[in-house]
Amino acid sequence: MRNLVFFLVIFSLPGCSYFDEKEDHTKNWNADRLYAEAKGNLDAGNYSQAIDFYQRLEARYPFGKHAQQALLDLAYSYFKSEQHDASISACSRFIKLYPQNLHIDYAYYLKGLANFNKGKASIQRFVPDEFADESQRDPGAAFESFQDFSELIKRFPESQYIEDAEQRMRHLRNNLAENEVHVANYYMRRGAFIAAANRARYVIENYDRTPVVPEALVIMAKAYRVLEMEDLANDAIRVLKLNYPNHPGIYQVEELEVK
Repeated sequence: MRNLVFFLVIFSLPGCSYFDEKEDHTKNWNADRLYAEAKGNLDAGNYSQAIDFYQRLEARYPFGKHAQQALLDLAYSYFKSEQHDASISACSRFIKLYPQNLHIDYAYYLKGLANFNKGKASIQRFVPDEFADESQRDPGAAFESFQDFSELIKRFPESQYIEDAEQRMRHLRNNLAENEVHVANYYMRRGAFIAAANRARYVIENYDRTPVVPEALVIMAKAYRVLEMEDLANDAIRVLKLNYPNHPGIYQVEELEVK
């Protein structure tokens, strides 16, 4: 009984009401105050608090003078707090609503960055950094990132973000190609030789000049040899010898005995 009385006394004291704590202390703030608080928290690295203020600003003043910059800042806050899907969604809304904004190129760039980090984060949740193989990240997110950066380069060739976007695209292209080789090797181990050959051929046709092209040629040659499609196997070996004459896969294919 004594504990119950203490509980009731606590909740009867001024300033201790549960409902008082839930009261929105920003309800009388104008757009300028909300934006200032949001931007101040963003600059200080308090991203969760910045997100809260930007969301309130967007909900209360969707067409105010801060609306455009606030939405872009919100997308960045989501990105910095590793809420990649939310960042992508905010960037997409910005691109749709404000296509003439002076910072529209940054929205494309930030969307690409969010997709770039989205796949990487999905691996790091389960695998430590030193053991993570980026080629086995989410290929969907990697492809979307590649498309975002490609769109940036096509639409805004003079953007200050082009150089970084191009470097990331090269990195993504190599990883996408390597991911296809991983899949092809998986099919080889499973005995699905036609599927393996098709995956390897896809790499050669769509990701030329990437480091995994010789491995894709080896897979093609092995798969076709097992399938007793000697003309196709010999074609793959010929291209491999011509372009990568010292590759060890040449000997592996030539020594392969088909039973």
